Amino acid sequence: MNSISIIGAGIGGLALGNILKQQQLDFTMYESAPEIKPVGAGIMMAVNAMQIFDKLGLKEKIENAGNRIHGISITDESLKPITKTGILSLEKKYNSCNVAIHRAELQKILAENMGYEHIQLNHSLRKIEKNQNYVLNFENGVQTESKIVFGADGIKSKVRNQILETGNIRNAGQKCWRGLAEFDLPEQLNREAIEMWGKGKRFGFVKISEKKVYWYALVNERKHKRYSPLSENFSEFHPLISNIFDATLEEHIILNDIIDLSPIPTWYSDHLCLIGDAAHATTPNMGQGACQAIEDAYIIGKLLESSGDFNRVFEEFQKIRRKKVDYIVDTSWKIGKISQWEKGNTLRNFFMRLIPESTHQKLAEKIIRLEM
Repeated sequence: MNSISIIGAGIGGLALGNILKQQQLDFTMYESAPEIKPVGAGIMMAVNAMQIFDKLGLKEKIENAGNRIHGISITDESLKPITKTGILSLEKKYNSCNVAIHRAELQKILAENMGYEHIQLNHSLRKIEKNQNYVLNFENGVQTESKIVFGADGIKSKVRNQILETGNIRNAGQKCWRGLAEFDLPEQLNREAIEMWGKGKRFGFVKISEKKVYWYALVNERKHKRYSPLSENFSEFHPLISNIFDATLEEHIILNDIIDLSPIPTWYSDHLCLIGDAAHATTPNMGQGACQAIEDAYIIGKLLESSGDFNRVFEEFQKIRRKKVDYIVDTSWKIGKISQWEKGNTLRNFFMRLIPESTHQKLAEKIIRLEM
């Protein structure tokens, strides 16, 4: 019998584990993977997440394992700027900066700080039911009970599907490749995240360590040349992109559909709560998916400081977080559509260039300001 169980050892689950450990609460985390190993690509930890890592004493370790990023630029296919958001003033105000890092490096730091003894590997949840407590049945035949359950098991959450019986996954009609390359970027691009907008396609890249560049490529499904090398889909882009493709090994490329979760009415039930993608999965267009899961963990921790009543905490948690995550899910979906236009791109880029940088900074601050 566990007092607290966390289903899923992704970034949201690990962040929550660190928060609960800081509060000296006992918990067990169940992860479907047989081992915590270096899989996945890069990720950006924005200033909101880095503020929380600072409170956990992990900011410096994460900065040292990744690459500090001081600007975010959108350009056209030729790398000609459309918009640029410099965040130096926000970094100073919040004493944190954006950090681009390998996802596996971040998970390792969080797992080590939390303690591997809390993680039960090779425990893929098969069934969860509510009796007096929650009964957890795993694919490996293990059954356990838990008083409190956190569902941190992603967009296809079994906790959500079986207990709350809600959730509609939306497909944006875009294919996304993510890759890691051993590559030396031009020096002026070392501290920036770049996203290039073409016709029905995008390419983004950022340096995540001394020798590694994380990149992603999105193509509208109907524009995708299915039987051609990926690089042919981006032949009209700046030659730098072709060089990044050439430097990437096939085994370091991941392909996914771009999906999100339509807002669901409730994130919690009796002694059970969803966090991160299980509650409010967003498309990656604002770089906030994992960051919002970390914010979830932080807010739950803040509420537990003044109340040990988990049901009351879960209700208050949703009240505090709902407006912000709904805004991010909705805005990210719209950005994904606008950035993948196949016609009218020149006009779109022209009007975007008229938007002052101060407007982009206000949007950035709205996202990175913590709610408690």
